[in-house]
Amino acid sequence: MRVIVMGAGMGGLAAAADLARQGCDVTVLEAAATAGGKMRHVEVAGRGVDAGPTVFTMRWIFEGLFADAGQLLEDHLTIAASDLLARHAWRAGGRLDLFADIERSADAIAAFASPADAQGYRDFCARSAAIHRTLVGPFIASERPSMLDLVRRVGDLGALWRTMPMRTLHSALGVYFRDARLRQLFARYATYVGSSPFLAPATLMLVAHVEQDGVWQVKGGMRAVALALHKLAEGQGATFRFNARVERVLVEAGRAAGVRLAGGEELRADAVVFNGDASALPALGAGGVATPRAKRSLSAITWCVNAPTSGFDLAHHNVFFAEDYAAEFDAVFNRRRVAEAPTVYICAQDRGAVGEAPAPGAPERLLVLVNAPPDGDVARFDATAEEARAFALLERCGLHVQRDGMVATTPEGFHALFPGTGGALYGRANHGMMGSFARPGARGPLPGLYLAGGSVHPGPGIPMAAMSGRLAAARVIEDRAGRTRPVQGVGLQTRAR
Repeated sequence: MRVIVMGAGMGGLAAAADLARQGCDVTVLEAAATAGGKMRHVEVAGRGVDAGPTVFTMRWIFEGLFADAGQLLEDHLTIAASDLLARHAWRAGGRLDLFADIERSADAIAAFASPADAQGYRDFCARSAAIHRTLVGPFIASERPSMLDLVRRVGDLGALWRTMPMRTLHSALGVYFRDARLRQLFARYATYVGSSPFLAPATLMLVAHVEQDGVWQVKGGMRAVALALHKLAEGQGATFRFNARVERVLVEAGRAAGVRLAGGEELRADAVVFNGDASALPALGAGGVATPRAKRSLSAITWCVNAPTSGFDLAHHNVFFAEDYAAEFDAVFNRRRVAEAPTVYICAQDRGAVGEAPAPGAPERLLVLVNAPPDGDVARFDATAEEARAFALLERCGLHVQRDGMVATTPEGFHALFPGTGGALYGRANHGMMGSFARPGARGPLPGLYLAGGSVHPGPGIPMAAMSGRLAAARVIEDRAGRTRPVQGVGLQTRAR
């Protein structure tokens, strides 16, 4: 069986490894010069800076992918668990570190806010773990279900109801935390899927458990994850062609039959796996419907930095908050602009479990990010003006960054990199009770076309995108064998952590 995989992002790489391992003739076509997709590497002042996803969690997904190929993840990647999950600071005052150890975080919260909030945090963690237990097998590691299918898979309507799909994340946090800063901090989990915490369901509390289960740092940066999966897929027999842009999906008798490359070359296949944003499918002649602008997830403005910092002891992951969180999401999703005082995320890539803090005055690599509307196809953004606002907030929090030679990317830039998206980085926003069911599944809009990547089920993020590729590969194999049973529990055999 010949399969073409369009895109060498996490989903495409995982699909290629699984399909090649099971005997398929796999060709991966990637428009860029290297594997990784959104996991880009940008050179700044002679050093490569990770310019895409920065958080490595759900290690079991990757352990399962390598184990099924008869290999060990640790033979391909050097990773270390983070003791300190993230450092947080507020413009109006206050700093708080969260740790992998729940009791250590509770002690920090008691000193930062109150003993009542510390107990609220323990209760929040317990609920997060329960939600994760309910959904990890029936939803995350399985083909996209309907609501009725999910009820059947879980088998316990009460447990499913306790995932709180009817409440927003921000409102549910009020049950656990009196301090508004803590509600702001934990509401940020909605942005992990590109959504507003004032619209996204409280089910996303499960992110807290995902982080407590392990946040890992990778030697060589996140780019090393893509390189490891590229090597794994090649070792299973997949062939890669880079700088190979697909301009059309070939359709014959209503079925995907291959692709046409820019320049006219046509490649035939029995199945095509599309690893990209589903909104790009109509432009490729592959059917489907682009996500409406109002339904798109967050975009961003990012700055890749290689410069000295001072005044604030950065951790690997850092978040700097203004006071009015609701105003930020009103600006992005309603007024379609970057907030006047946006939340600023910084990944200090040379610090943490696999790095060494730079010497005083020495340059260090940073990815600086603020949320932006996904309007890169219809609007222009002034990166210079937004830089002034973002770095002014950092200054108020005590961090000084020398800003020479930074490389900025705006929603227009992300739209150019990922066509059809408007710069949306997470596919469709996960808003409302049914938001989790609105993403497409592994089967595409045409027979023979399959979907992987952060815009499809189970969602965005490095592990979720990899899982989507595994689900797509499993669906290809099942369809080839003439079986229609749902694909469930992919990779869960390594879940004994």
